[in-house]
Amino acid sequence: MVVSLQSGCSLIQRGNQDRSNIVSNENGRAKTSESIKNHREATKDNSSPEEKQNTKDKNKEEKAVEPKEDSSDNKSNKLEQTNKENENAIHVISQPEAIAVLVNKQNKLPDHYAPEDLVIPNVRFINRGNFDKNKMRKEAARALEKMFAGAEKDGILLAGASGYRSQATQEILYNSYVKRDGKAAAERYSANPGHSEHQTGLAMDVSGINGKCAAMDCFGGSPEANWLTEHAHEYGYIVRYLKGKEHITGYQYEPWHMRYVGIDIAKETFEKNITLEEYFDSAIPVSGNK
Repeated sequence: MVVSLQSGCSLIQRGNQDRSNIVSNENGRAKTSESIKNHREATKDNSSPEEKQNTKDKNKEEKAVEPKEDSSDNKSNKLEQTNKENENAIHVISQPEAIAVLVNKQNKLPDHYAPEDLVIPNVRFINRGNFDKNKMRKEAARALEKMFAGAEKDGILLAGASGYRSQATQEILYNSYVKRDGKAAAERYSANPGHSEHQTGLAMDVSGINGKCAAMDCFGGSPEANWLTEHAHEYGYIVRYLKGKEHITGYQYEPWHMRYVGIDIAKETFEKNITLEEYFDSAIPVSGNK
């Protein structure tokens, strides 16, 4: 009997335990289902249609602004554009007093620059007198005297036509040429104010003593022009605007325009038949000695 009662109690206890396990499992499943449901509700997008559309638009914009690597063609085009911008840029010269200063369409002298050592060379002039256009910087003037004396020994008589020119005078001349011939044509032979070599005091337009073809195309091919072409470099002068180099200098051929740069540079440019721009080997010319 005792055994039977114990067995019965054991059965009852086991049954109660089984029911407890069932309840626990059911509660666990219920809790699990409820947790999943709650998680789904929490992660559910309750945004309005307008908010959803705004989110899509924002994502599109973010994708649109993502940087893309340039192709080689695009890089080449950008480089070419940058080079053109550099070529067209105007640079104010920092050392306008340098003997080898490079003044051209890209390089501008400081506003109203005027050399401090202007003198009148002891040479023949088309128009004699104490005129600004008969003046040059001292070093250039002394070299001009030697060059004219050297030419005379060879039977060539030279005369000065136009030397130093202030920025104000250049502006008057330039505007008159533009009015007469138009801007494009005028800029082939006349410099913008501040861009003229005459303002440096280092340039002189030279002609024969009769002045018949002074600063004119007919001077080209004359005995005076031929002598200057062959011998100017011996005295530190160059024919600044060479024939066939118009695309480099930006100006037409001017066999009368003598520019003092010093013997070393003059000799090298003559021997190589190059311009001052080519000598400095720069698309954006520099100032001062090399």
